[in-house]
Amino acid sequence: MLNELRRNVEGALEGKGEAVELALVALLARGHLLIEDVPGVGKTTLARALARSVGGELRRVQFTSDLLPSDVLGVSVYDQRTGEFVLRQGPVFANVLLADEINRASPRTQSALLEAMNEGQVSLDGQTIPLPDPFFVIATQNPQDFAGTFPLPESQLDRFLLRVRIGYPPPQVEMRLLLGGETDTARNVETVLDPGRLVELQREVHRVSLDSSLGNYLHAIIQATRTSPLLGLGASTRGAIALGNAARARAMLRGRGYCIADDIQDLAVPVLAHRVRLASQAEGFAPSRDEAETAIREIVARIPVPL
Repeated sequence: MLNELRRNVEGALEGKGEAVELALVALLARGHLLIEDVPGVGKTTLARALARSVGGELRRVQFTSDLLPSDVLGVSVYDQRTGEFVLRQGPVFANVLLADEINRASPRTQSALLEAMNEGQVSLDGQTIPLPDPFFVIATQNPQDFAGTFPLPESQLDRFLLRVRIGYPPPQVEMRLLLGGETDTARNVETVLDPGRLVELQREVHRVSLDSSLGNYLHAIIQATRTSPLLGLGASTRGAIALGNAARARAMLRGRGYCIADDIQDLAVPVLAHRVRLASQAEGFAPSRDEAETAIREIVARIPVPL
């Protein structure tokens, strides 16, 4: 079933097997996905293909500088017929929310997603309202040197399980598009799961074994991020839990009921690089992506792999 899901999504985003696998890891681990890349490389296609594959409702929000929290969460509107206020639910009430160019919105609007992403609920007008299950956020952001962007704060970045790039398509795929090939590939994606079955698979992730030696290995990596001279802020406990959950999801996606060291090593960068701060990084500025990833790779390379 997972292989069919993977093939289904890869059919819409050809030549990007690694990006598809990371997106499915985030989905199975009940996390959220941050895609940082230039416009026009398939970020929306990936989100639509995932939503169609699992039979979930997809809603898209274009984040702009004038977007308000109520535009995302919803607002109470007075109904003259009943004389009562009625909640108009915002686009956050969906199975898959595509937050496009999230770093173009103000920090106030960005923070509207914190409770939703962490607890699967929103608080409106004194009410706590649960979100649909499953609930999965795919956020995209432009590179930080683009004009009109607001760096995501650490608390917001920490809500994302993984940060990935998609990159440009392979030459043969791009050439086919240039010669008039199908561009809206997500439209033809079939439904291979339903939301209820996806929730069952997400629960199965926690049954994947992570033995004590791998647990010690993972913890050693987290501890090293806190003591490394390259980093001024190491990974949090949430980051450690996220790496363990992601490793379990990757193992299950690859047909194993147990984790291996490769699961932790290969996921350390996309799980941890956006959660740390470089020692040379000024307060209030987003970390250099390449430097943060290099620092995590160097840390992982120094930690002995359990036999």
